[in-house]
Amino acid sequence: MTDASWTGAATSAPAREAGFGDYLELLKPRVMRLVIFTAAVGLLAAPGPVHPVIAFASLLCIAVGAGASGALNMWWDWDIDAIMRRTVGRPIPSGRVTREEALAIGVTLSVFSVVMLALFANLFAAGLLAFTIFFYVVIYSMWLKRSTPQNIVIGGAAGAFPPMIGWAVVTGGVSIESVLMFALIFLWTPPHFWALALFRNEDYTRAGVPMLPVVSGDRSTRNHILAYSVIVAAVAIAMGFTGIGGPLYLAGAVLLNGQLLYGAWGLWRRNAGVAEADALKAEKKFFGFSILYLFLHFVLILAETGLRAAGIGLADWPVLG
Repeated sequence: MTDASWTGAATSAPAREAGFGDYLELLKPRVMRLVIFTAAVGLLAAPGPVHPVIAFASLLCIAVGAGASGALNMWWDWDIDAIMRRTVGRPIPSGRVTREEALAIGVTLSVFSVVMLALFANLFAAGLLAFTIFFYVVIYSMWLKRSTPQNIVIGGAAGAFPPMIGWAVVTGGVSIESVLMFALIFLWTPPHFWALALFRNEDYTRAGVPMLPVVSGDRSTRNHILAYSVIVAAVAIAMGFTGIGGPLYLAGAVLLNGQLLYGAWGLWRRNAGVAEADALKAEKKFFGFSILYLFLHFVLILAETGLRAAGIGLADWPVLG
């Protein structure tokens, strides 16, 4: 199908009055879940007490800020969303929500989330949330996404800030632990999305988004996936020797990163002679595992936090910093 036929299919969808579910979809709830979880881990792992009401309210503000970013991203990207198969059903290109509504919701929720986080927690955490929203909407969506194949490399920082914000809610600052949690997500993002781009190459090509496979080809993309996997593995294992790590985390991280490197190596070794169906299966498998990979690292951090709270942690565990 041509670009015009896809756009036409999206814009000619029967319009109807938007319901609650349509506006919720505008906030990207699946992305919001990961944001809430990583922010919660950062908050719970941080040293120092925090009142449960403040913790809950702060996480709610972070979630609302993430939703605001999603709404503003959909407002800006409505044209390419109408072209790509995986996004054509989103609220704006399908005609269920107008761009004006998305913009108003995004701006309102952005201001609300930042102001309320400043009141519930502290100005530093609120400032980090404001910068995260700005980075995702302006730096990534408006500037990088359509201009450079490094879009997801730099833009990935937006998704890496939530654990730092959670940590800042408790401590009012940053530390090596929160920086490494940020680095884990930041370095994980490129291979995760490049694997997606490998089997969604046609979508990105049609929409004119210069993802790495579109610009440099599959071979270069697989080289980059392997390189970033090696780097993120080093960061993930190093985190085991900080105040949020421990023997349980380290054992899990070694296993998870061994699997990550094995999968990245398998993608790297593929050549043009491999059947397309087999290649797609491997790329989808790597993409699926990468989601589990990140989730389980933060589960392990949470588990170590629980063990320390119960007095089971090892007091003499070597700590970086």
